[in-house]
Amino acid sequence: MNSTLRWDRWLLRGLAASFAYLPPGRAFSGLALRSAVLHEAGVPTEVLQLLPVPGAVIDEQLLAAPALAGIAFTGSVATAHHLQQRLAQRPGPILPLIAETGGQNAMIVDSSALPEQAAADIVRSAFDSAGQRCSALRMVWVQEEAAAQLIEVLTGAMGELQIGDPRRLATDVGPLIDSDAREKLEAHCAALEQSGARLLARTPQPAGCDHGDYLAPCLYEIDNLERLHEEHFGPVLHLLRYRAGEIDAVIDRINALGFGLTLGVHSRVEAFGRYVAARVRAGNVYINRDMIGAVVGSQPFGGRGLSGTGFKAGGPHYLLRFAAEKTVTTNTAAIGGNATLLGGGR
Repeated sequence: MNSTLRWDRWLLRGLAASFAYLPPGRAFSGLALRSAVLHEAGVPTEVLQLLPVPGAVIDEQLLAAPALAGIAFTGSVATAHHLQQRLAQRPGPILPLIAETGGQNAMIVDSSALPEQAAADIVRSAFDSAGQRCSALRMVWVQEEAAAQLIEVLTGAMGELQIGDPRRLATDVGPLIDSDAREKLEAHCAALEQSGARLLARTPQPAGCDHGDYLAPCLYEIDNLERLHEEHFGPVLHLLRYRAGEIDAVIDRINALGFGLTLGVHSRVEAFGRYVAARVRAGNVYINRDMIGAVVGSQPFGGRGLSGTGFKAGGPHYLLRFAAEKTVTTNTAAIGGNATLLGGGR
């Protein structure tokens, strides 16, 4: 797979097909296995092809290929913007871009919420899959009156998490995807602490995990969103407090970030949940439950704004983005009426 000629040949075979792409690296093997399983299950190789090529090959050859009909993309906001710009620069037909990117996903917890239930859903939403889900919780807004009790319960729950090999059933939190991801998150945590953020809790990390790409789940209390203008993709959760009369300001600040993927609400006041859901600009809103693991058949998934182009996987309109609509209009009066009816239907 180090041959450019081989990459180019695979690239050309995939121009008229649907395909999956992932750069070479440690994460490649998992996608290669999934592709092989799909082929064994009967998905034709002409329909699904894996292109393990450098980004430069995608940029220079695939995006300029005359046979390209559109792009369905999952990844970072920066890459989605780049793809959008490259498609706009292409001569010829205007091609569609379907993008599903990340989110600065928030949860709002009011004073009526059950702290045990909220804490369980927060832990799962923020730390499942080591926080490496686009839908994962990144910030939790807690009403001032409920903050102390929720932090206590949340700290206890985080202390029970098991970090380790994801192949073990007892493991709750596995490693990050690679060392680059770990170093970025470590730099973010260091910046938080230098700026005065308070570390509320950190899951104990076993000695056996010191040499892997592990990052212990951590909870920081911050008082503003200045350091959260971009997504930090991992098990780092940020807590902010708000007063009862500030809910509109909280929603405005969340909306102002520009992301719009998932949002959670924990409240035993039904009207409060409905109000937040109506005002927040998010593609998926979850009330009194966790915010991850959408089942596309019953919970179509997708975001808006910086989080995507809005068409939801598993929703009734998603496939329409892959199709071209045609309208045919006939003036039957031009031939004296409907000839079939005039002929008695023969």
